[in-house]
Order: sequence, then C-alpha cells, then structure tokens
Amino acid sequence: MPSKKTVASTVQKASKSSAIPPALSALRGVGNWKEARDWLKIRGIEDIECITPDLAGVPRGKMMPSSKFTSNTSLALPSALYRHTISGEYPEETGNFRYEPRDSDLKLLPDLSTLSIVPWETDPTAQVICDIVGSNGEDVAYTPRNVLKNVLRLYKERGWRPVVAPEIEFYLVALNDDPDYPLHPPKGRSGRSILGGQGYSIAGINEFDELIDDIYHFSEKQGLEIDTLIHEEGPAQLEINLRHGDPIELADQVFMFKRTIREAALKHGIYATFMAKPMQGQPGSAMHIHQSVVDIKTGQNVFSNPDGSPSKEFFHFIGGMQRYVPKTLVMMAPYVNSYRRLTPDMSAPVNVAWGYDNRTTAFRIPVSDPGARRVENRLPGSDANPYLALAASLACGLLGIMNAVEPTPPTDDTANEGSIDLPRGLLEAVSLLESDPALTDALSPDFIGLYAGVKRGEFETFMQVISPWEREFLLLNV
Repeated sequence: MPSKKTVASTVQKASKSSAIPPALSALRGVGNWKEARDWLKIRGIEDIECITPDLAGVPRGKMMPSSKFTSNTSLALPSALYRHTISGEYPEETGNFRYEPRDSDLKLLPDLSTLSIVPWETDPTAQVICDIVGSNGEDVAYTPRNVLKNVLRLYKERGWRPVVAPEIEFYLVALNDDPDYPLHPPKGRSGRSILGGQGYSIAGINEFDELIDDIYHFSEKQGLEIDTLIHEEGPAQLEINLRHGDPIELADQVFMFKRTIREAALKHGIYATFMAKPMQGQPGSAMHIHQSVVDIKTGQNVFSNPDGSPSKEFFHFIGGMQRYVPKTLVMMAPYVNSYRRLTPDMSAPVNVAWGYDNRTTAFRIPVSDPGARRVENRLPGSDANPYLALAASLACGLLGIMNAVEPTPPTDDTANEGSIDLPRGLLEAVSLLESDPALTDALSPDFIGLYAGVKRGEFETFMQVISPWEREFLLLNV
C-alpha cells in the first residue's frame, strides 16, 4: 500500500489559523461543521486531505489532523498553482497571460457536502473537495470549479438547470518506468495480455475481476455512483458510466473517480491512464457528456415541447454546439496528445456533424422518450479536466439558445471519415478559444488569458522533446 506521501505528492501540511469558514449548503454528505465533527469522530478519522483541482484536474491541497480541520484553521494555497504547466513549469508571459508578482494566497473553502473516506489509505483518512476564494472571500473566476459554477449561473438566470451524465474511458497498462518505451496492456487473470476487439466483452471485464471489485468497493466507500462498466474496443480499455445529475456533483465524481481508479490499479501492480491516446494504432479514450436542461419551476425538459416534439431550444442548443465547440475544443482536448485521438478512422469525431443515434457524429441524439431528450457531446477526451469540459460544453449549448443558432441537417452517414473540421493541434485550438468575445464573457476573461498562456507554455515544453518518429525517419535520411 503506498504511503500518504506517495498518494498525495502535492499535499502539504497546514499551519495557519483564523476563523472557521462558513459551511456551504449541503447537496450531499454533511451540511455543517457540527455534522462534520460528528462524522469524523464516529469514523475515527485521523487525517483530512483538503483537495481542489488545478487547471489540469490534478488534485492539489493540504493535509492536516482532523482535530485541526474542525478548529480555528485557515487553509491557503499560492495562486501560482494555477499558472504552471502539467510538467510543473511556469510559461513566459504572452498575450493576456501575466505573472502575479506577489504570488498571493488563495483560500481553500471546504465544500462539506463532499466529505468522504479515502478507502485506500491504511490509516483512517478522509478527503474534502474545496472551492477557491480570494483573501477577502471573493470568487476567483479562473479556478476550474468556479468556471463551471459561473456557467451554471447563466442557466439559473434563465430559470434553467442543466443535467449531465459523463462516460469516462480509460486504459489499464503494464507498469512502465521509461517514457521512451511504448505502453502495453497488462496481463489479466488468464496470465495473458488482453487483445483488442473486446468491445462489451464480459470475458474482457472478467480478466480484471479483482481490480474491478476494488474500484466498486472504493467507489462505494466514497459515495460515488457507478451506473455501468463495460469493456471498450481497445486492449484493456474500460468505460465507466455515471448516473445523470447536477454538473458540479458529476464533475466532482469524475475528479474523484480518476484518483480512485488509479489507486485501485496501483494496488494490483498496473497503471490506469486517462491519456486521450496512450497506444499507437488503438482507439483513444473519450469522456462523452450527455446533456439536457430542465426548467427549475416545472422540472420539465426544456428540449421537449408539451406534445413531446423537439423544442426550438433543443435545436438551438445543437446549433450552439456546432458553432462554438470547435472554439472551446482546447478545454476538451487540452494536450498535444489529445489531437492524436481526433483523427479519421479511429472511432472519434472529426467534425461537428450531428445525428439521431449516430455514434460517428460529434453530437449524438440518443434514443429516448421526450422527458429524457438529450444531446451527447462525443468530442471531449478523458484527459480533460471534467469541470472545464462540462463548463465549455454547457456554455456552447447555452450560447446557441441565446443567439438562436440553427443547426445543420442531421446526418445518417458515417461522419468520422473524410474532411476534418476541428482544430488539428494545440496552438490552433488555443487561438480559437481567444477569438470569440461571447465565450470570453461566459467563461471569464481571467480564465481565458490564464488557460491560453499555460497551454502555450505546454506546447513549448513539448517542442523541446525529440520523438522516436524523428529518430526513426530523420536520423539517416535527411
């Protein structure tokens, strides 16, 4: 069993003190500090991990004794955490991306409704997801959870509430400590590495029975709800479907699921990876997002008219997805590797076509009754930060409704072949994100400037690496 230092390599010990932050309204779990104290005491919890997602969706935060968590303690993180790349570097200042010279503190505000057990730890340990606020309690617009909350406020202003259901694909791979060597599927219970072509195979799932049992066990301990689990087309590629619900709750669940699945895999001596394209020649891993919108007062699906027919809002939502998703693709495909997945003939979308029950389109309309009418966005990769992917997707649909954007006709054809209507690489996608004032307003100028600067920095880091392809074909031929 890995130690706490291994499990939470970004965790620091807390030391500052001030007033206890006010409790947040309870969507689930405990609802106030008295309930939190009782919850921790009953379970004999010794340590608390106070975590929050950075721009990449990596858990960052602090660890402390539970007695300190419920006492007069203030939690803070440096703002620089939101200005570094996935490799931990700080990019040069470009465009609207600027350093904050003071590197001032941001406060962690625990969302007590997310308090849960850390089931893989040997010592009794709990975790809680935190919001980020400024030194005076003000919102920090560029943090991922706040970006999503701001988009949800736009829906609430219209009397609406989005409902989402993510589906997350991932690969199990053999241990590999040398990044120069390709990844390979691990051996299952049969003693052999599983091959591809195992879509929906029960035997493929059974190869990893004990690991999957641990995933379910860890998830149950944390209150995470798995709807279904299947084997996908790639070798040792699995998919977990989550139940539909509130976007913040579901983003929290994806955030925690990724950590949970990685820990369960490590327990069995293998890796779980959410890279969009971990193995050459194999399908990539997506995070499909099912989306609908309900009227807060009536509870009715906004995408359906009273007679059950599709509403104008339904079609305008699709039109918004078609117009704006390419401009936000960098939030759904955030790394150089992400664009290796979005290529023809690899089962991934390559344009903005939509269709009824057509899995080759970017935007699929599943078969459903009028009350469950929804739009499935099949473009995001499983490497995306779930808060940012959901924020981008929901913002695009809402802008389509607000601007009455008409969609193209639906297609029954195979839509993931031929011409590519999406950005082909990271820099092009970053430029598109910065190009639309409506998106900047919806997602906040602070976030756009910060995110674009970090992504450009990651591209420059990538360009410093010489790939095997270059050594193979250029070494002796040019």
